[in-house]
Formats: sequence, C-alpha cells, structure tokens
Amino acid sequence: MGQASSITITEDLTLSLPDECLATIFSKLSSTNDKNSCSLVCKRWKFIDSKSRDRLVLFSPSHISSSFTSLLSRFTYISILSLKCSRKHLSIDDNSFSKIPNLLLSLTKLKLKGCVDISDNGLIAFSSHNSPLPLIKASFTSCGFGAKGLISLLSNSPYLLHLTLKRLRNLDAHNTPLSHHVNLKRLCLKDIHNARIFIPLIKSLKTLIVCRSSGNWDKVLQSSLIGVNNNTSKTSISEIQMENVQMGDSGLIAISSSCPDLQVLHLSRTTDCTDEGISAVASSCSDLRKLHIDAWRSRFGGRTIGDGGVLSVAKKCSNLQELVLMGIQVTGSSLSILASKCRNLERLAICNTETIGDMEMRLIGEKFRGLKKLCIKNCPITEKGIEAIADGCPNLVKLKVKRCRGITELSVRNVRIKRSLVVISVDSVINNGEQEQETTSNTSTTTHDVVCTSNTAVFLRSAFQIGRRTN
Repeated sequence: MGQASSITITEDLTLSLPDECLATIFSKLSSTNDKNSCSLVCKRWKFIDSKSRDRLVLFSPSHISSSFTSLLSRFTYISILSLKCSRKHLSIDDNSFSKIPNLLLSLTKLKLKGCVDISDNGLIAFSSHNSPLPLIKASFTSCGFGAKGLISLLSNSPYLLHLTLKRLRNLDAHNTPLSHHVNLKRLCLKDIHNARIFIPLIKSLKTLIVCRSSGNWDKVLQSSLIGVNNNTSKTSISEIQMENVQMGDSGLIAISSSCPDLQVLHLSRTTDCTDEGISAVASSCSDLRKLHIDAWRSRFGGRTIGDGGVLSVAKKCSNLQELVLMGIQVTGSSLSILASKCRNLERLAICNTETIGDMEMRLIGEKFRGLKKLCIKNCPITEKGIEAIADGCPNLVKLKVKRCRGITELSVRNVRIKRSLVVISVDSVINNGEQEQETTSNTSTTTHDVVCTSNTAVFLRSAFQIGRRTN
C-alpha cells in the first residue's frame, strides 16, 4: 500500500469568501463559546462576528464598569441587550448605563434585571439622548429607579410599544403619575405596589397584564377607562390578564363598557369578581375568543364566579375558542348551551370541580363535536367518563386527565386502542391501589396545550414515592 500523501496549505482560503458568507457560517454555530473562539482568530473574523450578532446577554456587576464602554464598542450592531446582576453584588452605575445610546444606535430591546445601582438619574441620562433610540421593548426587574426615570423614558422613547415592570420598589416612594404615552401597546406589571401611577397609560393599550400587584384595581380601571366624570370612551384593548389582584365586579363593568374589542380575558384569583361582572363582560364583548377563570374562594364564604357566569358567556360569546374553568361548579345545563352556542370552541379545560362527573363527560363527548383539546383535572370522573370521551369528540387530538383517582389503567389502555391518533396524558392512574407515574401516548410533538398544571401535586407525589421506597 502506498503512503498517504500530506497536503500543506499555507494560504488562508477564507480570504476569498465574502464577509456575508462568513457571517452566515458564524450564525450556524450554536455555541456562544465557539463564536467567541472564532472572533479571536483575526481582526477580520472579529469584525464580522461583532457585525453579525444582534443579541448580547451580559452579567453586569460593578467591576466591569471600567471595561463596559470598550465591550459595547465591539458589538455596536446588536439590537437586543440584556444586563443582569445578582442582588449579592453591586451592579453597573448610572455613568456606565448612560453611555449605551452613544454606542448601540440600533438598540430595539432592553432588559435590566437586578441592576439596583441604576437610579433615576441613570435612566434619565439614558433616555435623554440627542437622537432617540429605536427602542421597542423594555423590561425592568428589581432595579433602583422609580417614577422619575420611567417618565423620562416614556417621554423620550417615541417607538416604545412594550413595557414590563417587575419588583420596582422605589415606585412606592413617588406619587407622580406616569405621563401618557400614545404608542405604548403592551404593559405588564408584576409585584408592583403603586397601581395608581399607571392610570394615564392604560387607555391607549392593547394588552394589560397585572400579576400580584397591590392596590384597588377597581378604582384604577374606572379612572383610566371611564374617567372621573363617567365619560366612557371606547378603547382598543384586546387582552387583559389579572392575577392575584384586588378587583371585583366594578372593574369588570368598567372593562365591559370601554373594551368592546376584548378578545382575551384571564381572571386568576381576583378577590371580588362574581357572575354579575362576568355577565357584563359577556354582554358587551361578543368577540371574546379566550377566557380563563380561576375562581377565588374566600375564607369567609363570599360570592364568587359560578355556573351563572359560565351560562352568560355561553349564550353571548359565540366566537369563543378557548375556555379554562378552575374551581367553578359547572353544570350540565351550561355545558349544553356552551356546546350549542359556541361552535368554534376547540380547547376546554375544567379543573378542581366537583360537579363534573361521568354524566357531564358523556355530554361533552356527544355535543362538543369541534373540540380538539380537553383537560380534566381533579374531577370525580371514572373509567365510564373517559370512555365516553373516546366514543365522542371526533376532532379530538389531545386529552389530559390529571389527579382523577377514578381512572384505571385499563380504561386508559382502552381509550388508547380506540383513539390511537389522540395524544393522551394521565398522571394519576390507579392500579391495584398504587399511584403510577405520568404516562403519555404521543403521536405528535407539535401540540399547544391549555395551561393547567399543578407543580405542588407532582412534588408531593414524588416525595411520597421516595418515602415508600425507603421504607
């Protein structure tokens, strides 16, 4: 056999490639470390790599302030910047943060997390640049600035559409309302404790998300949507999500009178919402497509959303496509009207409901002909109920059964035989008195589920199983 000939290449073959081709090659590298290694080969590769990157995530403690300017000078073409810092460390200061507009002229998305040393002065200096940045999205979590900095940002960012605020404690120290921003379309508030300062922003929105934020949101919605003189004007709000907030029927009535284009409504553990408020929304918002309700059970036995509210939605919201009901005692009569009126309903989830049994499951199987995804959680159904679903719902593609102790392994096996094309997920199969792990029959990986999870139950189940093995 002949000896293998060795070929020595002394010429850099990449010199003949255009910069665009090298940039395409770099974009195919999935590892950030590989991209960083390639950028250190030569000046040309470094320039092409920096020009091709549009996103930078940077851990930003105070000790990088000296090199912050030179670091951003290398990636002047990025459009998405994320600065993160642990609460155990000092973050970059106002001086370093204020230099960003001079270096990143194409910045469209900014995310700050844990940057407690950036104060109002830093955000004011950032937003008061000679030429405004094309900033579209901004997200701030656990930062040191308050209302003054946010007012400056809103006043000097004409392209800002999405604003997310989470755990900004210094907002409590200011009573100045935020200035009106015409172009802002999406506002997300989480763990915010001064609700009234956002009143001027709400009316021009399309999406409002409020989670674990204190304050009387009835008054906020009434003031922002209706006004002090009850001058109701229509808004373009299409999505509202309220979770763990103080809001009741007054807030829902304000929504119904001002948001005729509402399409998505999420109510999770709102304290004082009843059938009256839901009925008002159903009467005025006929284009509602998605409705999620997690009913609040007061320790004092107060009223909450019940079957009457579901009945109103079924009669008046014929375009409904997705319905999630948690803790609501739904009856067969409301389900029947829901099936007859809401022909476009494709996704249904019913959880933590004692009134859903085998009879109601049989009704769902017979009358919900267009249903594609069904989730039943913590309901007193048996094998007859799940078999009724298998015999009906001809368009069903996904079935979830969670924490329903009447379901046996044999019934699940029979359903899988009857409906082999349906993805079936069960986490509480009872077999010979023992609870088994979650089992899933899967024929399709591209599915979109109705969100209905219980991480606490999964954790407890795992803990009990470990304890049983050790004993």
